[in-house]
Amino acid sequence: MKQIIQNLRSGETLLEDIPVPQVSRGAVLIKTTRTLVSLGTERMLVEFSKANLVQKARQQPEKVKMVLDKVRSEGLMPTLESVFNKLDQPLPLGYCNVGRVVAVGEGVVDFKVGDRVASNGQHAEYTCIPQNLVAHIPDAVSDDEAAFTVVGSIGLQGIRLLNPTFGETVVVIGLGLIGLITAELLVANGCQVIGVDPDESKLKMAAEKGIRTINPAGDNDPVKLITSLTQGIGADGVIIAASSKSSDIIRQAAQMSRKRGRIVLVGVIGLDINRADLYEKELTFQVSCSYGPGRYDEAYEQKGQDYPLAFVRWTEKRNFEAILSALASRRLDVKPLITELVPLSEYQQIYGNMGKSNKIASILVYPESAETSPVVQLSTHKGTEKKGIIGIIGAGNFTKAALIPSLKKLNADMRFIASNTGVSGTMMAKKSGISKSTTDYREILNDQEIDTVFITTRPFQHAPMTISALKAGKHVFVEKPLAITPEELEEVIAAYQQSNGLQLMVGFNRRFSPHVIKMKSLLDPAAPKNIIATMNAGFIPYNLWFHDMSIGGGRFISEACHHIDLVAHLSGSLVESVCMTALGAHPQENTDNASIMLKFKNGDLGIINYFSNGHKAYSKERVEVFSQEKTMILDNFMRLEAYGYKGFSSMKTKLDKGHHEQFSRFLQSIRTGGESLIPFESLVNTTRTTFAAITSLKTGQWVTVGSDEPQ
Repeated sequence: MKQIIQNLRSGETLLEDIPVPQVSRGAVLIKTTRTLVSLGTERMLVEFSKANLVQKARQQPEKVKMVLDKVRSEGLMPTLESVFNKLDQPLPLGYCNVGRVVAVGEGVVDFKVGDRVASNGQHAEYTCIPQNLVAHIPDAVSDDEAAFTVVGSIGLQGIRLLNPTFGETVVVIGLGLIGLITAELLVANGCQVIGVDPDESKLKMAAEKGIRTINPAGDNDPVKLITSLTQGIGADGVIIAASSKSSDIIRQAAQMSRKRGRIVLVGVIGLDINRADLYEKELTFQVSCSYGPGRYDEAYEQKGQDYPLAFVRWTEKRNFEAILSALASRRLDVKPLITELVPLSEYQQIYGNMGKSNKIASILVYPESAETSPVVQLSTHKGTEKKGIIGIIGAGNFTKAALIPSLKKLNADMRFIASNTGVSGTMMAKKSGISKSTTDYREILNDQEIDTVFITTRPFQHAPMTISALKAGKHVFVEKPLAITPEELEEVIAAYQQSNGLQLMVGFNRRFSPHVIKMKSLLDPAAPKNIIATMNAGFIPYNLWFHDMSIGGGRFISEACHHIDLVAHLSGSLVESVCMTALGAHPQENTDNASIMLKFKNGDLGIINYFSNGHKAYSKERVEVFSQEKTMILDNFMRLEAYGYKGFSSMKTKLDKGHHEQFSRFLQSIRTGGESLIPFESLVNTTRTTFAAITSLKTGQWVTVGSDEPQ
């Protein structure tokens, strides 16, 4: 299928061949007929991508601070690599989609194949959208009209926040696409509406809809005019739908408002607010969030958990439905807003001169027939390896920044990559010489040439995909964790035991760092050791999937397992029992501020501190080993210092957490048939230790690893 992609680094807007997405649980697969180009939002993205690095930095000063903190903690080159990798990520454009349902995911009851629907889908011939972001289109509404559903909902949500009453005077600043729709909806709501915009063509369009207009250009002062039009009272409410870097708009909005008036920001403007303007009139100011309640709530959008209507009358989906109802009843007429209908193949007619365009609404028209394959063949493979032929499942940051660069340096034979939407995987494949991209990972498992699978998806998919790959006869490298529940782990163990010697490796890369290799060589295996590992993990908002125990497993299970493996490796023993305590009076099982004590079978002791409340400029990881009156300190996998060891005192490298060495050794073991890099018993012990730690946190007692029962 075809999809429009924005390259943030080069500034190019591209129409790419992408594999058709698979329909997922709680979602519908839509074959697109129309999409509306949001000339305001998409213009900003296109112009940002065309800016140079300095200009990009000036537009996002908060990101510059994050980059500087990363330079201090990890060094210049790793930081630059991270920045460029971020800019290389493809950005799918569009969020106003109309089409017909061609497949329905498990758990969806409100839609069936053939339904005509509107959604926030992208500019793509096929798109998979969760059910709470999809709405039925009434028969009386054409596809062209329905394409305005989402942008209409953005304006409608701004109106709901303003909460105007019949007869009030409301000013709409900025009469672009959203501003014009907002103004028309306000008229339908019984308001006296005044539109402000410097474009005469937009003012004329607004006037034809019964909206009083003001052009602020020249000698016109919108504040004085609105004060005069309201007999000196001022506007009851102001909705700002403009896009501008200037803060003059918010100042004017305050000055034209009546005492105790309301201001709602729907657009994007400078917000250097003069306190006196708001203070003297007791004005309220609020920023509207996209389509309405539910936006950016993963439980609502991705898991389909609707808000009860009695308590949240207007969600984003119900706003979609309200706009479609207004279109059907002709209370909202968007036909005059349509500037052009453009075939998808001629998309550059819109994007080629977007920065200079004064169009209102451009609609992309999609062909009736489209490629339906979940696989895109990008090139003919040139690999010659008979073993170690690779398929990659997952195309996130780890795959892009760590896995693929290392595999390329190793001249690995990468044949196939799978990603959820197909966009990121296809772009990585094109850049890295991978011959095929898919949205169905089973295509990789069914490929008889591929004997090795790398799994880098979200944690909840690790165990099921590992089991499927082992059953398909593939060697498996799976990013940590191996499993997020004890039940999953037992299923992995059973699949591995029946795999006839296949290799199973978990991405515990730190033991392959040159610093750790040196530490291991200096330690006496028989000598008692105290080992302390501290992780300055950094704060991640609690509404993100990392903290969701059913998706990410919680940060401790999904990330602190690295350090359990590392400490166990330095000890040379398996963990016997564990005790974990967390910050706070009532710690939760998905804590990310905790200390865990490990007792090993050989008598060694380990402590892992996993904290998210430290400063980002401080070293992210620190490991200390005390043994035989000697000490080693590893700082952030860049510097190792040793005290009491003859002939060695320190070593320093660039940041090296062992990723490349790990991949190199794993591929070598596949090709030569060597032993597993990490004994399977150790992988299981580390995973069980994470589960035992959670049990310890809940019970407040030591827990024996494997029994999951307090001692």
